[in-house]
Amino acid sequence: MLGIIVWTLLIAIIVNIILKKVHLPTIIGYIVTGTIIAYVFDLHNAVNNHDLKEIAEFGVVFLMFTIGLEFSIEHLKRMRKEVFITGSLQIIVTTTFVVLICMYILGFDLKTSLVIGAALSLSSTAIVLKTYNETNEIKKRHGQRVLGILIMQDIAVIPILLMLSFFTTTGKDVVGLIFNTTVAAFVLIALLYIVGKYLLEPFFEHVTKAESDELFVASVLLIAIGASFLANHFGFTYSLGAFVAGMMISETKFKHQVEADLTPFRNLLLGVFFITVGMQINFSVIANNILIILVLLPVLLSLKYIIIYAIVRIDDTKRVAFKTALSLVQIGEFSLAILELARSSSLINPTYSQILIVTIVISMILTPIVLKNMSNLAGKLIPEDTLAISNTYNIDKDTKGHIVVIGYGHLGQEIASNLRVDGHEYVIVEHNLKYFEMGYLDDEPIIFGNAAHKHILESVNIKQACAVIVAIDNPEKVHLICEVINDLTLNTKTIVKVTRFSEKEELKNLHLEHIIVEDDIVARALVNETKECKIDFIEDNIIKRD
Repeated sequence: MLGIIVWTLLIAIIVNIILKKVHLPTIIGYIVTGTIIAYVFDLHNAVNNHDLKEIAEFGVVFLMFTIGLEFSIEHLKRMRKEVFITGSLQIIVTTTFVVLICMYILGFDLKTSLVIGAALSLSSTAIVLKTYNETNEIKKRHGQRVLGILIMQDIAVIPILLMLSFFTTTGKDVVGLIFNTTVAAFVLIALLYIVGKYLLEPFFEHVTKAESDELFVASVLLIAIGASFLANHFGFTYSLGAFVAGMMISETKFKHQVEADLTPFRNLLLGVFFITVGMQINFSVIANNILIILVLLPVLLSLKYIIIYAIVRIDDTKRVAFKTALSLVQIGEFSLAILELARSSSLINPTYSQILIVTIVISMILTPIVLKNMSNLAGKLIPEDTLAISNTYNIDKDTKGHIVVIGYGHLGQEIASNLRVDGHEYVIVEHNLKYFEMGYLDDEPIIFGNAAHKHILESVNIKQACAVIVAIDNPEKVHLICEVINDLTLNTKTIVKVTRFSEKEELKNLHLEHIIVEDDIVARALVNETKECKIDFIEDNIIKRD
């Protein structure tokens, strides 16, 4: 076993170094590693080992825990539409279509069709969220839609597993099963809520007083694994318990330290998970059923894409719908577990199960490549459009002496708050749909549009404004917007925040008089604080001598 571990680490390192040179993600490297060791050491059956499966699943557990850290109860309430409406619709519609195809085209019975439909409605939480976390796409509008659907899919695993239990139990036992599950859900939610609300923060405060990094890490692992174990004990998924625990910790002041300490464990165990996925690639099954797989794979991916795109497009832009659908076309890791349970319960033919498993794994392998090129594809295939929202703020044509704020991100929100307190009249231009909706819901004077377009700036009477504040972090966008403003107002009243002096130099040809360099302000503030420290130091020494 030690030899296999050494070879696995060596192969994983070599494969990932090669793949990095061609700009492919490490996820594919781990999957390829799993396939190689499965054939070299004849470990195809080892992937069904219960202990190995549980270890691998904890990669997904820690991923969901860290995702939960980014959320609070309030955040989840704001996302209730993405989770409960969009997510539920996606699962129900996908399952329905697959069931109809299985029954009326392939001739399967109802139970087998329901199992297959439910399994294929799920997407890969591990691959999509890991990639989104690394690229910071999780904070964008399509990232939020994807996350909402994935959370609902994770919740849906519970009724799917219940359905499998119903198919293998008698009618008398079904009522008891439903009752026990309902009671278990209430007990689990109550326990996690009480612990999170009243015990977590005092617990971490006592741990930090010990001033031991090891104890703090052990406490984090205890919370993450303990919540997962508790959820599993009540019949739910490990990852659902971990997600709820992460949300509870997000309400405390320790969330950032917890996330930093847990990341190494998450990445290591996710690597193990992807290796086990690669171990399930069986080339003999692919060779014997190559035509079925070549037809089945594009049909499944296309079906999921069309369904998700149509659902998201109801109330969002074409580009957001495109990116959301493309991110979730693959079939997920929980689908593998569902099909394995169905096969062991004789609910699905073993041959069909193996074909589906291979198809699922191939779809998962393709996902990182798709996600990597998604933005380029969106730019080429989907023209940028705006979401028509009624009652958008309209500025009066006679308005003058106001302030135009470009960008409603974190800095823009602070600027707007200060302008409001000081009683200034202002209008905000925002091109990110997520931030626009935040401002719109907060009754801010905000319009949706790209400030790099002259007609957008003219619509907010920029020539009559007393000042224009550019509150955007992207240097390229800042330069482009300032060029447009320069054509309209000669930048005589433009105030820009940049991060570095090099960015200030790049704006030199635009004749900007009001450029605030963040590094300069922070550096001066830090140096000023040292003066205070020096005074305190001198006073302390004088007191000691006295």
